[in-house]
Amino acid sequence: MREVLIVDGYNIIGSWPALVELKNESLELARDQLVGMLKEFQSFTGMQVIVVFDAHMSSGARKEYKVGNVQVVFSKEGETADERIERIVYEMEKRAAHIYVATSDQVEQQITFGEGALRISARELERRVKEARKSVRKAVRKLNPSRNTLADQLDGRIAEIFEKWRRKDTD
Repeated sequence: MREVLIVDGYNIIGSWPALVELKNESLELARDQLVGMLKEFQSFTGMQVIVVFDAHMSSGARKEYKVGNVQVVFSKEGETADERIERIVYEMEKRAAHIYVATSDQVEQQITFGEGALRISARELERRVKEARKSVRKAVRKLNPSRNTLADQLDGRIAEIFEKWRRKDTD
């Protein structure tokens, strides 16, 4: 059994300050930024991540596609993102150990909670995404604490030859 995170995309975009600012410039950029952050989060946590957007707010959007392991879903015409999220929760409740729905929409939280999903507010998801990013950066620094130079990659014998060549030019 796996853990699934279902994200109410436009609700999160409207709740995270950095995405609100980006949305004012371009809704498409804000969507792409959110999906990118969720892709990193998914890689770190291993959770299945599904982000749902209202189709009426996007021009010519595909119904469903993947970015890395993040599934991006647009509601159908005449269907809200909330309705699509509710349907996904209902369909997945038997196949997943834990289903989390990330939204700050109180009504949506109550409905999905009634379906058996666990709630995560937009603020809580933002905190978890930031923590995951910090953990990834820390792990990368531990793996490669020094500069990555050519000398670090060369065989010792080859490095000596290059050093002798270099010293001949300065003598």
